[in-house]
Amino acid sequence: MNKRDHDLVRLLRSAANVPEGIPEAPFGFETRVMALWRAANGEANGTGDLTRFVRRIGAVALVVLALAGVGAYQQFADYEERSTPQTNEYAIADSAIQTEFQQ
Repeated sequence: MNKRDHDLVRLLRSAANVPEGIPEAPFGFETRVMALWRAANGEANGTGDLTRFVRRIGAVALVVLALAGVGAYQQFADYEERSTPQTNEYAIADSAIQTEFQQ
């Protein structure tokens, strides 16, 4: 008989010798468990705090991303406006002056 079989037989023999009946919890145990549960706001572990933190960080990141997107769009629109000489009045006037002097 190997060690596992010996341990199993010992465990089963011990389980067979247990008296019948349901053991009761010690006095006040139920009250302590309920008090701890209420103090933890019903959370089994601290993942609730971490989840709220991650959600807030995600919301802040989305706001920063939106603001950066708006800023980038304005920069590109401003660059486009300045780069086309047809819409720049100074460039049109300068072009007209240069053509007059070249003739």
